[in-house]
Amino acid sequence: MKKAKKRLPVTGSRASVGRHEENLPWKKQKLLDIHQALNSDPVDIETLRQATVSEGGLLTDDIRRKVWPKLLNINVYSLPAKPSKDVREDHKDYRQVVLDVRRSMRRFPKGMRVDEREVLQEQLIDIILDVLRRNPQLHYYQGYHDIVVTFLLVLGERMTIAIMEKLSNHHLRDFMDPTMDSTKHILNYLMPLLERVDRELHDFMIRSEVGTIFALSWLITWYGYVLSDFRHVLRLYDFFLASHPLMAIYFAAVIVLYRQKEVKSSECDMASVHHLLSRMPQDLPYEDLIGRAQSLFSSCPPSQMSRSAALQSRNILAISTFTDFQTSTRTQRPDSVLRQQIQKRQEHQLALPMMPQPTGTNQLIKMAVWGLSATLGAAALAVAQTALDWAPEFLSQLF
Repeated sequence: MKKAKKRLPVTGSRASVGRHEENLPWKKQKLLDIHQALNSDPVDIETLRQATVSEGGLLTDDIRRKVWPKLLNINVYSLPAKPSKDVREDHKDYRQVVLDVRRSMRRFPKGMRVDEREVLQEQLIDIILDVLRRNPQLHYYQGYHDIVVTFLLVLGERMTIAIMEKLSNHHLRDFMDPTMDSTKHILNYLMPLLERVDRELHDFMIRSEVGTIFALSWLITWYGYVLSDFRHVLRLYDFFLASHPLMAIYFAAVIVLYRQKEVKSSECDMASVHHLLSRMPQDLPYEDLIGRAQSLFSSCPPSQMSRSAALQSRNILAISTFTDFQTSTRTQRPDSVLRQQIQKRQEHQLALPMMPQPTGTNQLIKMAVWGLSATLGAAALAVAQTALDWAPEFLSQLF
């Protein structure tokens, strides 16, 4: 009889586990740790990162909707507005974005109604164009939509805009240059990483002249394009969101290393090796590979690998801004505090004395003021209710 696999509890920067909690099943313990981290003030971001990369990731989409924004320092009560109706007008990337989105039907859940998918595809187009219009320094690339659709299916339109704006200026920034030079440079990390772990495999691939182009779609879509099971895509997004911007190329290295026997058994020519590696197996041991990628990153950090002769000197924007980006996530207030702040501001605004109106004020103006007050009250109630709905739903998963 097999012994049950022993799982380590999520640990972070705070001691969150009491004696009475030690015997909880690991998933319930993980949920409890996440809940406590989200409600700490400031938010316990290190525990959230550890929960994200440890076995099982964030477990459910409900939890992702709470944790993903915190990993990127996004205030869920201050989201961008929905794209305006003119977002598509005269946009240089409009035609290419539409073509890519129209071809992305397989990225939507099987069984989804056609009309529902078409609504999401229209939202996908608008989100991409809105992020690009508001960030003119960013340039669209084919594969960007594969990342956007993953967030859209989990988070909805407005949150996806906020997530993509942050990611596009940090983790994905180098893919969004006018040329592919920075992207090629990141791909150049692959061969030196293989050489550090398996010199024989590295030499075989060099002789085959396969290069690194087989991993391009892995890297620039965070594997969303090549994995058919959405659960596996989400598990990797958990991992990448909590990790260094170059973690996706380290994950590519551990995939190739995992398949080293297949590679070495193939014909040593570009066509054969490229054909083999470009077909991504769908039954990879993802948890094991995530652990290997973390170990490889620790033993061969980017600062060390960039000195390799195979890598030309180049400033990677995602790396140069990563330390400041991580620091900015450590001072976030929990959603309960943010909600209270919004409510207090709205109550203060409503409590301000009304300016005296001229005796001849038009009745229509009075009606407009009454309508605005009612709308503000409804908005405050909606914000509060959205946040409050989360806690019972979350806690119900614990017991």
